[in-house]
Amino acid sequence: MHVNIIEIVNMDVRYGPVRAVNRITMNVKRGSITSLVGANGAGKSTVLKAIMGLVPVAGGEVRVLGEDITKLKPHEIVRLGVAWSPEGRRILPELTVLENLKLGAYVRRDAAGIKQDLERVYSFFPMLAERPNELGGSLSGGQQQMLALGRALMARPQVLLLDEPSLGLAPTIIQDIARIIRQLASEGVTILLVEQQSRMALSLASYAYVLETGNIVLEGRGTELLHNDYVIKSYLGG
Repeated sequence: MHVNIIEIVNMDVRYGPVRAVNRITMNVKRGSITSLVGANGAGKSTVLKAIMGLVPVAGGEVRVLGEDITKLKPHEIVRLGVAWSPEGRRILPELTVLENLKLGAYVRRDAAGIKQDLERVYSFFPMLAERPNELGGSLSGGQQQMLALGRALMARPQVLLLDEPSLGLAPTIIQDIARIIRQLASEGVTILLVEQQSRMALSLASYAYVLETGNIVLEGRGTELLHNDYVIKSYLGG
């Protein structure tokens, strides 16, 4: 059984001549919350997109459960048990809450399991259970974020990639999102969290990486990095 569910080895990602991610190596342990923190434009979202096969990897490799997925297509990666909740939520505004959620299960054929997971999502997000027929576009920002998370969970992922789940949300909603992330991890979902709210990201994480201009400059246990002088000065407003 692989301890590391995701292994990134010397990964390079380029946008034309620009190197967005520079030969980074990262591991995400099974059942952990691993956070990736850094300033805007550091390359954090690019790392998630590369894992999902949404941007090509120019060098190095990405492995999930020991299998090299560097050349796989996004839907093949979803079938391996990896789901992505993108920055900016990207729900489909003209579809209902229920239709958006069912889209998350599009690679699955197990009707009973899908129904079970829908109930699970509704238990996490009672607000969605109250509005199955409302259009996604009519929801508030916080509700749309919950819908995006719920949609990702409908794939029944082993690994959940979360890109800026707190973006633009009120502090009370951010606390709800943090609680749900903890609960998911306690149920065995492995989480790789990209988050601008560095304090939240590090306090949730068992392990964390700090990314600057495409390079990992620091790594360690989340609690250690919370008390690291450089991190405090650069990211925590110390």
